[in-house]
Amino acid sequence: MSFEKLYEKLLNGEEKLSLVGLGYVGMPIAVAFAKKIKVVGFDLNAKKIELYKNGKDPTNEVGDEAIKNTTVEFTADETKLRDAKFHIVAVPTPVNDDHTPDLSPVEGASVILGRNLTKGSIIVYESTVYPGVTEDVCIPILERESGLKCGVDFKIGYSPERINPGDKVHRLETIMKIVSGMDDVTLDVVAKVYELVVEAGVHRAESIKVAEAAKVIENSQRDINIAFMNELSIIFNKIGIDTKAVLEAAGTKWNFLKFYPGLVGGHCIGVDPYYLTYKAEMLGYHSQVILSGRRINDDMGKYVAENVVKNLISADKAVKDAKVAILGFTFKENCPDTRNTKIIDIVNELKEYGITPVIADPQADAQEAKMLYGIEFVDVDTIKDMDAVIVAVAHTDFQDLTMSDIDSFFGDGKKVLLDIKGLLNRKEYEAAGYSYWRL
Repeated sequence: MSFEKLYEKLLNGEEKLSLVGLGYVGMPIAVAFAKKIKVVGFDLNAKKIELYKNGKDPTNEVGDEAIKNTTVEFTADETKLRDAKFHIVAVPTPVNDDHTPDLSPVEGASVILGRNLTKGSIIVYESTVYPGVTEDVCIPILERESGLKCGVDFKIGYSPERINPGDKVHRLETIMKIVSGMDDVTLDVVAKVYELVVEAGVHRAESIKVAEAAKVIENSQRDINIAFMNELSIIFNKIGIDTKAVLEAAGTKWNFLKFYPGLVGGHCIGVDPYYLTYKAEMLGYHSQVILSGRRINDDMGKYVAENVVKNLISADKAVKDAKVAILGFTFKENCPDTRNTKIIDIVNELKEYGITPVIADPQADAQEAKMLYGIEFVDVDTIKDMDAVIVAVAHTDFQDLTMSDIDSFFGDGKKVLLDIKGLLNRKEYEAAGYSYWRL
């Protein structure tokens, strides 16, 4: 059984590659590989598989046309994984309510794959984990379920995903990919397979743990930088100066890092740091910088809601039952994903003050929002007679709003406008008599 020959066999169509998990990350990978080799795309969610089979892309990552034309064999039947020899696991790795890692998706995927594993396979995990998970958690499950021996019957690698949902510039093909393998042979096959689709090339990490750690710190670094901006925003609001203006001034220095304040949601930046600090705690080290950054970012929804209330009061408006609209609900712009959105924190905090906001988001997955949060969206055109409006997500739909569009959302009295992402021209709105606030 020769692992070295697996790459050639994939190329000449003798063997197939499988993707376990077809979400925002897995599906674009499956579609990219299918242009070069035979691909089985597996997901537990039969509804999602039906959409794909009907040429629909619920993620908007590659578009309906690409799904219609792809040769990926979409299936919810796990036994189809037996037809593949190179497996990529791309399932989410969330955190529990107490911020500890929730490894159940990656463990569940390992159970399913283990049950259907054949000799001579290579498995590559893409899910974000703390260093050690691939070897200490996943291998034992694969061995137990398959009755095969790792290193003899199958090999293992890790290649963290760097897909940026909603981003049409930084895609799988254009972002350098980190690859790793349990030994040199595995690393070589994994690197060659990914080089088929990643035009930007691959970086061969020296071990699986190094690759796991690299992924976790990429997002932790971003998280800490945004936390610093959020803290500055709180300070500058107290001083009475505009954070955006300060950052524009400071940004003229060549080595000033351009980060901006904001709500940190999504599946990576708000989650990955907790994986790292959890591993550190296991080893007896209590994180200081990383966790203080997390605390600041986790509290920003509450901070925004408090400022809605303060601005309503200074505009002489009653807080209880105030009419408030929120534009945007997804975790980031131009992306339908509402999981891990921080906008829900604003909603929940406003409810504490007796305010039930109306929410409009033309880009969001409405079904998902209803299921996860019990929220029903309204049409932007139906927003009228508001006391306050929060522009929460920088969707292109909202960037195009003119002042007269925004005027039409409001009722009588002073117009309270919270522009979380700083999309609008502050001076123009203040000159027009708005009570304007942003981070």
